[in-house]
Amino acid sequence: MAGEEGEIALSRQDLREVTAFAAACAETVLEVFEGDQPDDARPRDAIGAAWEFARGGERGKALRDTAWAALKAAKSADTTAAHEAARAAMSAAGAAYLHPLAKATQVKHILGAGAHAARAAELVADDDRSVGVGHLERMVRRATPTLVDVLKRFPTAPSGGGRVGELIRMLDADLRSLTHAD
Repeated sequence: MAGEEGEIALSRQDLREVTAFAAACAETVLEVFEGDQPDDARPRDAIGAAWEFARGGERGKALRDTAWAALKAAKSADTTAAHEAARAAMSAAGAAYLHPLAKATQVKHILGAGAHAARAAELVADDDRSVGVGHLERMVRRATPTLVDVLKRFPTAPSGGGRVGELIRMLDADLRSLTHAD
């Protein structure tokens, strides 16, 4: 519920929609991490916890713990692509913790999983930037009207962040341009 300046109204259902989008994005590159670290289930667990919340589960310690575990898994990855795939999983579980603050940095909670997934896909394709762009295009088609509405409540994505930041800004601009007349 909003009331103070600088706060954004976010319902539990809004958070579930954001988390479902993030989990779907992260799932697309899970095999990149698992190919690198086949015995490490932490990113898979984070995505699973994100889906559980998105489908009506609680937003509690277990969800937060799986996000942190996926971040630790990213640090143990042998390849940069696997690192980015694990960060996508971490971002998926972390999406449930989108803060109702009117700050551009919060856009990373909404779109971080998608940007990390796109970056992982680029790296698997020998840093082919067109692969990342194609990945973003598929994510835009998967976005629900509610996801776009939540995103539009926040300022546009911030500058910086290297290639992942660039991918966040591209995804942000593409999603904000949608009208969802369906």
